[in-house]
Amino acid sequence: AEVVSLDPSTLDDVIALVGEVGAATGTSALAAELMASLRSRVAAVRAAVGGLARPRVFALEWSDPPFNAGHWVPDMIVAAGGEPVLATSGKASRQVEWSEVAGADPEVVVFMPCGYDLASAAAEGRTLLDVPELAAAARIVAVDGDAFFSRPGPRVVDGVEALAGVLHPDALPSPPAGMVRLLR
Repeated sequence: AEVVSLDPSTLDDVIALVGEVGAATGTSALAAELMASLRSRVAAVRAAVGGLARPRVFALEWSDPPFNAGHWVPDMIVAAGGEPVLATSGKASRQVEWSEVAGADPEVVVFMPCGYDLASAAAEGRTLLDVPELAAAARIVAVDGDAFFSRPGPRVVDGVEALAGVLHPDALPSPPAGMVRLLR
């Protein structure tokens, strides 16, 4: 049996993984179709948000202690029409201080704890409403990070679409129920 090592860093890397898995499993044609579809969906979101104001978005992967969301999540934010703060495409998540978060002045905080479904993320995310350094954020949302943000697979494109609906509700449809919960 062949072992395929998958270690994506960016959104493009995550989509390209589909091709690697397709090549390893003898399903290259199907993988190519899926990659084209995923890239087309991301391009459609980028086109829909092009020219719109880009809210400053802080993706919070963990709250105690706070960690930013790294790797492909900053790319997801950019594709969805936001400006990621305290995060760099392709770089690992890192611990941050609440003072750094306040200094970055995010307009939207997206809480996406790894390993949590939406209900668990929303329950823990309510504690963020009491964090003084987040008081200036206009919106705080919890998402199903495990399904749509943390794991490198095709569903990250669902995450891009959902995030775009949160950041630009006038330009894109609201995310389906079960993906995002508005906390503030």
